[in-house]
Amino acid sequence: MNKKTAGALDGIKIIDMTSVVFGPLATQMLGDLGADVIKVESPEGDMLRLVLPAKSPGMGAAFIGINRNKRSIVLDLKTAEGREELLELLTDADVFISSIRPAALARLSLAPDQLRALNPKLITVAAVGFGSDGPYADKPAYDDSVQSVSGMASLAMMQNPDNPPAYAPTIIADKLGGVTAAHAVMTALFHRERTGQAQHVEVPMFETLASFLMVEHMAAATFEDEPESFGYKRMLVPHRRPVQTKDGFITLLPYTNAQWARFFKSVGRDEMLDHPWVTNMNERSLNIGGIYDMVAQIAPERTTAEWITLMEEADIPAMPVRRLKDLPNDPHLAATGFFQKIEHPTEGALWTTKPSVKYSATPARHDILPVPKLGEHSDDILKKKKPD
Repeated sequence: MNKKTAGALDGIKIIDMTSVVFGPLATQMLGDLGADVIKVESPEGDMLRLVLPAKSPGMGAAFIGINRNKRSIVLDLKTAEGREELLELLTDADVFISSIRPAALARLSLAPDQLRALNPKLITVAAVGFGSDGPYADKPAYDDSVQSVSGMASLAMMQNPDNPPAYAPTIIADKLGGVTAAHAVMTALFHRERTGQAQHVEVPMFETLASFLMVEHMAAATFEDEPESFGYKRMLVPHRRPVQTKDGFITLLPYTNAQWARFFKSVGRDEMLDHPWVTNMNERSLNIGGIYDMVAQIAPERTTAEWITLMEEADIPAMPVRRLKDLPNDPHLAATGFFQKIEHPTEGALWTTKPSVKYSATPARHDILPVPKLGEHSDDILKKKKPD
């Protein structure tokens, strides 16, 4: 690999039998940290390869976004030869992560206990839709279905009973699952490093998203004999939204008593300085829609730039609303080199983003290996395992 500095996971071998977004995002994060990620694909390839837009067949933009720093091998697990080649890869691997449902893995003789007999140090990871100890265990799962059943889609209805349920306009269940799976792999590796013990890890997308939502939305239900009063009011009032300025939109976010006092002082509304909504956080929480509505009525008095300057002087959080197409010109992202233009050996010039976490000793890198074509490394990988 093209490495100037060894990553934190240098020398860790991961066999990745995941597809679409959930698992591949996790393994990309691990590959960014230096792990040798071998992406096992069927002869048809990961279905995400076919999702447009694309410059050439099998290399869709979404696939490119979550499959860097990996090597691709094609194995047909429907054949005895393909299964044997996979088992051979697993004999000296550190991690095997799969998004194939556990029952199907068992039919292929790839259940965790069977693999641990082959390689006692192998950490096995199941990236699944639903936990194996519940009645949904064998159901197929995609992001939209998990958003529905987790309560995510219902948040729009909690904001306004007249609203229909709505998906978040991003694949949040898949992506949150991927981040959680990467964390889970790191935890299992750390445990093995300390104890020598490998283990099986299950990362269910449904429970992960539901737990994520409950951080704030458990709310009053936390204290009830029968939990039913879910929903964090501040997040659900319809007034919680970017506000319109004279020339655009902005998020103005006073939060503490002192910030709210400085906000009203800065806009010449001194009569609000002694108001309970400003001086008493409980009163403000009970009337959060009303105070947000006041901000919305005041916001059109100034341009977005004027608000930014005024709020910086008052030390109050404020940020303009950016469109996705504005982000390459965002001054902070430009200064940090967030967007990177790279040359791909088959796809030409591509834009990507660099890892967001900074490590002073073991930096994460986006450019260890380019996104692989289907089966690009099959021969190289199998040569290492088979005698001449």
